[in-house]
Amino acid sequence: MSTHRADHPLSHALPLFLLAGLCLSSLDATAKWLLRDQGLLLVVWARYFGQMLVVTPFARAAAGPGFWRTSRLSLQLTRSAFLLGATFCFFGGLAYLPLAEASAITFLAPVFVVVLSGPLLHEHANRGRWLTSISGFVGVLVVLRPGSAVFHPAALLMVGMALCNALYNLYTRKLADESPHTSLFYSALLGTVGTSAFLPFALPTAWPPLPVVALFLLLGLLAGLGHFCLINALTRAPAAMLTPFSYLQMIWATAYGYVFFGQLPDTVSFVGMAIIVGSGIALAAHEQQRWRRR
Repeated sequence: MSTHRADHPLSHALPLFLLAGLCLSSLDATAKWLLRDQGLLLVVWARYFGQMLVVTPFARAAAGPGFWRTSRLSLQLTRSAFLLGATFCFFGGLAYLPLAEASAITFLAPVFVVVLSGPLLHEHANRGRWLTSISGFVGVLVVLRPGSAVFHPAALLMVGMALCNALYNLYTRKLADESPHTSLFYSALLGTVGTSAFLPFALPTAWPPLPVVALFLLLGLLAGLGHFCLINALTRAPAAMLTPFSYLQMIWATAYGYVFFGQLPDTVSFVGMAIIVGSGIALAAHEQQRWRRR
């Protein structure tokens, strides 16, 4: 009788999830740079239109001419709408908040995932997941400091982003039986169509310079690659198992904030971010132990 054990789901999903985090952190930094001089709607449109240009031929080549067919259209559109809402909330807040702090606030998403994964996915969280998620929530509150002088109303947009992002990840998991190429296509399609309807009201009076155009194209490339990796990761492992590793994006956000914008979190924010990262590491260790005991 073979004693071979199945690979841990993280062994296949985690590299894709980490690459997705790097791409999406790079996307955030690029968007923040563009938002200094460009309108919010134009930046959001460029992010989706560029993704559409990147992923459509890729999806067709990988999945064939029927890559767009889905038996769960309503779920695909709902999932894509949550992603569009998350993008508007995040980019809107990013224009006013430092990159590292903005990213930290969005890590309320794991709390929402733990709360909602039961009713939506029937993946009930155990005590360890609850405790570490609550610890991450405390860390976010330290960064956010509601009621203090450093609190900015734009932080509320980041909370909205966290909720939308959690629902997007959970609905991605619900669509695990669909091709990731199909899901990637609908993510880009809804955002492109939805923002294009209002684009005539957001066009600049003059054509932007070539470096700005290149950054707009980079938005789409990073979005396409990042969400392709994310979708593939979430179809290989439960959302509650992968989500804690998204805390590592704060490392990239802090580095990008310092290098490109000269922004570093203050001491209190660093403490909050350390709590958030620590809770993510603790949950990852908890999940590894649970798997070994199976």
